[in-house]
Amino acid sequence: MTTVIMGGNIEDWGLIPGFLSNDDPRGAKQQFNDRYIAGWQPFDGFTLDKQTMQLKYPGDPPTEMMSVMFFRGEVIILYEFSWVLVLEPDGTWEVCRMD
Repeated sequence: MTTVIMGGNIEDWGLIPGFLSNDDPRGAKQQFNDRYIAGWQPFDGFTLDKQTMQLKYPGDPPTEMMSVMFFRGEVIILYEFSWVLVLEPDGTWEVCRMD
């Protein structure tokens, strides 16, 4: 299975795609947690507008997505300011800062 990136450019993602392995049956968050030096640390308080896919945090302007990666059934979205969102097939999501 191939990981597909749409929008932006590969340099925007930095090392993040390298943290995912198709040989590992676990989801993206679990793989990020093991392979990213800071682990996967969900950040609470954001809301996601599923129409525009903007992330919103109280008191801050909306955060725009830069690029999208598809990994198995998950959608991984890279946002401004190094925010990474993992959207699960069931519609649940978490966001973590990965810089």
